[in-house]
Amino acid sequence: MSTYLRLRAVPPPALRNSTTWLERLFEDDSETVRRGVGRHREEELDNRYLDQERIYAGAPAHRAEDRPQTQVVLGGRPVFRADRRKSPFLVLTAAQARRVARFLAVADFDALWDFARAELLPRYGGATAEPETWYAFAVAHQELRAFYARTAECGDAVVKWLPT
Repeated sequence: MSTYLRLRAVPPPALRNSTTWLERLFEDDSETVRRGVGRHREEELDNRYLDQERIYAGAPAHRAEDRPQTQVVLGGRPVFRADRRKSPFLVLTAAQARRVARFLAVADFDALWDFARAELLPRYGGATAEPETWYAFAVAHQELRAFYARTAECGDAVVKWLPT
């Protein structure tokens, strides 16, 4: 199983509900994409992506039906593959990506961290490792914020993939 999660911005007219098309979307590695179309068109989270999701899970909802914090890392409509052992692709519409971008633009990372820290710190070396752990998650938060801000600015949807 892979140790990272890839998120890619896609113009809505180009988006297809085909697993073959979605697989082709991720054929190029992230460095090739970043060189070709720009830094904030793809984001890659390392093996802490599940824990990064935990940081957002405790955030209060703006409105019950929006719940953008549940969309940041692992959220989206699943597009299942023929081989059900492989992880599905997750798709956020352009409107959902804009809501996530708005949420991240105003999210207080320190407040989010305070909610999740007791659960996360034991996994990363405890209280003595908190400065390094906080920093790693804060950097990922800033990268996600930049990715979603650029995605929203372009009016794009988001496709997420956990290579298996």
